[in-house]
Formats: sequence, structure tokens, C-alpha cells
Amino acid sequence: MELVIRTAMLKLGGRLLEDLLGMDAGHRGPRTSCGNGHQAGFVSCRPKTIDTVVGPVRLRRAWYHCPACGHGVAPRDGELGIEQASLSPGLQKMTARAAAAVPFATAAGLLAELAGVELTVKRTERSAEAAGVAAAQAIGRQADAICSRSVVPLPPPEPLPDMLYIAVDGTGVPVVAREAEGRRGKADDGKARTREIKLACLFTQTTLDKEGRPVRDPASTTYLATFERAERFGQLLDAEARRRGAAHIRQLVFLGDGAAWIWNLAGQLFPAATQIVDLYHAREHLHDLANLAARLLAGHRDEWLAARLEELDNGDVEAILTAGRDLDFIGSLAAERDKQLGYFEHNAHRMGYQHFRDLGMFVGSGVVEAGCKAIIGQRLKLSGMRWTVPGAVGIATLRCQDAGDRWDEIWQRPHSQTPRTDHIRQAS
Repeated sequence: MELVIRTAMLKLGGRLLEDLLGMDAGHRGPRTSCGNGHQAGFVSCRPKTIDTVVGPVRLRRAWYHCPACGHGVAPRDGELGIEQASLSPGLQKMTARAAAAVPFATAAGLLAELAGVELTVKRTERSAEAAGVAAAQAIGRQADAICSRSVVPLPPPEPLPDMLYIAVDGTGVPVVAREAEGRRGKADDGKARTREIKLACLFTQTTLDKEGRPVRDPASTTYLATFERAERFGQLLDAEARRRGAAHIRQLVFLGDGAAWIWNLAGQLFPAATQIVDLYHAREHLHDLANLAARLLAGHRDEWLAARLEELDNGDVEAILTAGRDLDFIGSLAAERDKQLGYFEHNAHRMGYQHFRDLGMFVGSGVVEAGCKAIIGQRLKLSGMRWTVPGAVGIATLRCQDAGDRWDEIWQRPHSQTPRTDHIRQAS
């Protein structure tokens, strides 16, 4: 009975919407702009069927042809947000929400079950990926405008947070063969089967808990994901930091693992930021060194490791280096020891963990690592998945916007085609 009622209501809604939209066919006189600086001439009114949240709707809209460009244009399509699309903006948004959360087949099933909208899996995939790609392009344009100073972010609202954290990491996403062609990988045949997606997480901190540990400000976390090279990723990250108020917040803190490209970006873009190597990555390196020295240390491996971990927590990297150099290896083991010690030597200034704690700072990059798992892994790295780079970018962007509570910013609306840009003004 409920299904019958819902079906009837959808049909009624579809007829009403069709009648409403039919009141304006988009005829704008004998000629109208084609969008490329030419004049397109009216040809006729042509039909188009679009799927909406209340079912299929058939429109008749004025069609113009531009002799100079050789293509046609329907002004009403642009006004309704259905240019080069067969789904209404509302259904596009609904489809993107579902497909960002779950695999495409499951998303299509949810749309049918919960909304009574029947879309094929392929249409669900194409619509959601296209929406995400468009969002990524809009983010890129905004970043370019901010970096060129043509758009200047406004200061965050008072009271200003005390610290802004910028945490960066990367994770592999399984891709189709053509996306990994010519790239070296870790498989036995030396071929890559994944591409690295870079993820940034920005959040603020103002207070400490009763034990003196830092507390992330509620609803302060935003995310950025891209397959772009480090240079372009840096531009996007720089723009996002400015948008978040980096120029107005007292203290910037940059968190990451030991990857050289991360710290190169930190030094170039945020030279005044306090740089902190993730404590838990550093501990893993100590575990690797202890495992390497297990036979040499005989039955004292655990005691040796416990002492080094305590030194690390205290920020005493020099003591770790001294103890490591006392490990009397030869040959390849000596080279591996020196490699592990080089990690600590190179990052010593980023490992003053006790000092950082005394300043009330986070010393772990757990937020961005959790983002790699929750935003990327739980949707893009499920069993059997293989992505194109544009498709993965699209879904990752949707999930970043959702996780950062910026979902509504990515949807363009009729008569207002500029995405919302909080705390941004045009430079005069």
C-alpha cells in the first residue's frame, strides 16, 4: 500500500514539475549568445527528458544554433543546471551523496529503495564521478585565485583559534592498468598497480583537557585530496591554509611522516610553522632498528628498545644516535643501521616531543592517517576495485567535502552559478 501511494505521489509531483517548467521554454528572441562571443540563431523548440527526484520529466525548450561555432545551445538547460546532463541538480546531488558513501551498485539500489528513482549502476557512477570532478575543478580555480591574490580570504571569526595544524600523508589507490602504465611498483614484476593520492587535513586547536593534552576544536577539520604532483598539491594546500586563516592564527604546526616531499613543501610554504614528525612513525623506526639488532642484543632487545622509546618521548635524539652507533654491525647490516639512524639524524629538529608537549601541541598525525583510512580506504580501496584517476579524484573530493562539512559548497544552483566561498572577498 505504501509503495502504491509513493508511486502515485511521485507521478503527481512529476506532472506538476513538468507543467511548471513548461511555462518557460527559454525562448530569448531570434538570437542569443552562444557563450563564445557569437550570436546563435533560434531553430525550434526541442524536447529533452531529464530524471528528477520525482521521476522523469519531459521538457520542450528553445534550441539555438551558432554558425560560427557549429554547435547548438539551449539557454533553459543552463538556467536549470541540466546542460550536458540528464539528471536534475537535485537528483545529481542525491546520487553523489549515495555514491560517495557506498559502492555504485549499492548506491543505485539505495536510490531505488529509498527514493523510488531507478538509475543504472553506470549512470550512478558517471553522475557521481562527474559531480566530484567538477567540485575538484572548482576547488582548483578557487586555489588559483587565492594564490594569485585576486581573491583574498577574510580572517576567521573571533575568537581566533590558537593553533592551526596542517597534516599531510599519502596512500595508494588501486587503478586500472592504463593509469599505472610505465610506473614502477612494489610487485614482484616491478609494475605499479596503484597511484598515490595525497591527503591533507587542516584543523585548529584552542584548549587542553584536564591532563594537559591538546583537544581538537569541534567541527574544525577540513580535507584536501589530489593525485597531482607535489608542486600543484602545494598550491592547493597553500590556498586552503590561507582560506582557513593561516595568516591570522598565532601558531602553525605542520605534521607528517619522514617523506622528503612533505618536508620540502612545509619549508617552502610554511617556513614559520613548527614541524613535527609523527611520533608513531618515529617509534616504528625504532622497532625496525631493534628488530635488526635482535641477534646482536641477544636477550636484551626489549630492554634496549624500551630505553630508546623513552629517549624518543623525551626528545633526546642524540642519545638514540649514540646507542645506535654502538651497534657493531658489518656489511649490509651496517648499511641498514645507518639508514635507520639517518632518519633520526635528518629529522632531529622535528622530534623534540617533550618540548612540543610542554607547548600543548599534538605530536601525532593520527587525524590525517585516520582520513587516509576513512575517506580514501573505506571507499576507494575495497576488494576488486580499480579506478581511473578522474573517477577516484571525483569520489575522493566528494568524501573530503562531506567529511569537512563543506558538502553544500560544491553544488551550483540556477541563477547563482558561483559556489559559496565563506570568508573570501575579491581583492580590490
